Amino acid sequence: MRVLGIDYGERRIGVAMSDPTGTLATPLPTLKKRRGHRPPYGEIERIAREHDVVAVVVGLPLNLDGDETTWTEEVRRVGERIGERLGVPVHYVDERMTSVRAERAVRKGMGLPRTERERKERVDAGAAVLILQSWLDARHRGSGTDDAPEAES
Repeated sequence: MRVLGIDYGERRIGVAMSDPTGTLATPLPTLKKRRGHRPPYGEIERIAREHDVVAVVVGLPLNLDGDETTWTEEVRRVGERIGERLGVPVHYVDERMTSVRAERAVRKGMGLPRTERERKERVDAGAAVLILQSWLDARHRGSGTDDAPEAES
């Protein structure tokens, strides 16, 4: 059971993939999105089909109070479109602070030279891993639903 994780941003899209057991998330190369252009749906679809993805988990950007914003609406539209193209369910996970946590993890080094640690693409991929891993962990904890710690779909 492979699941695709997405951290959707204005310029870059962090992407992560679960292992076949649905236990561990790992980063994939970050996709570029040109401002004012449509998202790279074809590339996302290619990745998902190549890995036989059965679900997609998208980070939902809520404000600090937990309320939705206009960007949240855009991310939901993109998630729905991806789900329609792939014919798989899409789950939304509250992504508050994932980019901050990912940036801290990347900056700690992981044996990388400073120039590599500071690349924004690494932070976006790390955020996608955190989003997907939180969803996978919640499923394995038997939280009662497949969607915890999900924001409302």
